[in-house]
Amino acid sequence: FFLAFIKNICIIEYEKHFQIGDIMEKNSYKTKQKDLIVNWIKSKNNSFTINDIYDGLNKEVGLTTIYRLIDKLVKEGKVNKNINELNKPTYQYLSDCICHNHFYLKCDNCGKLIHIDCDCITELSEHILKIHKFIPNNKNIIINGICNKCWEEKE
Repeated sequence: FFLAFIKNICIIEYEKHFQIGDIMEKNSYKTKQKDLIVNWIKSKNNSFTINDIYDGLNKEVGLTTIYRLIDKLVKEGKVNKNINELNKPTYQYLSDCICHNHFYLKCDNCGKLIHIDCDCITELSEHILKIHKFIPNNKNIIINGICNKCWEEKE
């Protein structure tokens, strides 16, 4: 009985160690790649594609890893996904924000995303809720147009 008990403890401890070690190894590997991707994304002021990340990281991180992390960041609301005029997905990093009444202006020409903290979005949200019976998510409202710099360059 005693030997069987010791054997079971050893097996359980071995399995725990193996699982924890395996998880730690996977997490540290993923963490390094995640850090590379997130740092690259945070350094961009304009929209980007998955291939932009892949090329920007000199193909050090696999496309599958990039797709998975971007999908996760989109679901978490840290990255915004848009469909461009060519019907291709583009992404934009959304910097952390503690304000509640904000939205973004996105330049259709250069891709720049401008954070706007303004109470007018509250009035718009209330209108949408009251009149259209729809609850908007104020965290990711994007209004497309042309930024001041691009506007001046066109004139």
